[in-house]
Amino acid sequence: MATFGRLLSVTRQRVGAVCVRRLTATLHRNMSAYTFESLAVTTPRQHVMQVELNRPEKRNAMNTAFWSEMVDCFQAIAAEPDVRAVVVTGAGKIFTAGLDLTDTMGTLFVEGADVPRKAMKLRHVIRRFQDTFSVIEKCPKPVIAAVHSACVGGGVDLITACDIRLCTQDAWFQIKEVDIGLAADVGTLQRFPKVIGNDSLARELAFTARRFESEEAKQMGLVSRVYPDRAAMLEGALDLASLIASKSPIAVQGSKVSMVYSRDHSVQEGLDHVALWNSTMLQSEDVVEAVQAGMQKRKPEFSKL
Repeated sequence: MATFGRLLSVTRQRVGAVCVRRLTATLHRNMSAYTFESLAVTTPRQHVMQVELNRPEKRNAMNTAFWSEMVDCFQAIAAEPDVRAVVVTGAGKIFTAGLDLTDTMGTLFVEGADVPRKAMKLRHVIRRFQDTFSVIEKCPKPVIAAVHSACVGGGVDLITACDIRLCTQDAWFQIKEVDIGLAADVGTLQRFPKVIGNDSLARELAFTARRFESEEAKQMGLVSRVYPDRAAMLEGALDLASLIASKSPIAVQGSKVSMVYSRDHSVQEGLDHVALWNSTMLQSEDVVEAVQAGMQKRKPEFSKL
């Protein structure tokens, strides 16, 4: 039995090594689909993808390309069977300065004399911008936002669509839109109050554009952890993503789908939804693998989706 146990252990190690090599090769082949102007996409850990806002010379301001590339990127990630968790970061000195007014203002001005027709066209533009962040929420893979320094305007829209938010000690946040004469219209007013669970404070910050720091962000529940610097935060974010990725992708992604659904429905509707979901998902091989791994005191190995 001892010999058989050693043989089984060696076999698992060899199979595991082969799986890792195959996974790495597959991801390298697939990375050609993640070439963007405003984003840099990498795979820093097994089953983990990092999406970085990559316009550091423009303080990662959200230009015209960004609004469409985020949709393309996260739709591809949602369909990527080897990816189980995502970390969103910002390159350079800050996370993001929000909307690139110089680049995108032309998009917001619609020609024509008839107001309703202009409004219909503008509504289409706004809905397209909304999709840029809703695609994060619709992606079944958990998404972790890792914020350093400034997170302004559209940055708040972005991170409130993510599942988990982390930040550095020097991070600060601002719902900036009223300062440029408009109401936030791509997610903050809908998601931010639900994230922090304090309607009064959410309204104060939206009506005043008051800047708030990392300590207050943690107190209100916008972020769950604060790190001393960007390097420590990135390591912490990747460790958290790796931990999530080590779990059953069926279980984790099912949990996200259920939590997003339940946020916008009654408790009973949420229970009905997860009952229907699990009537299928409880038949997964992952349940058997998790139980067997626990009994054999080893780490479970889950196949890709």
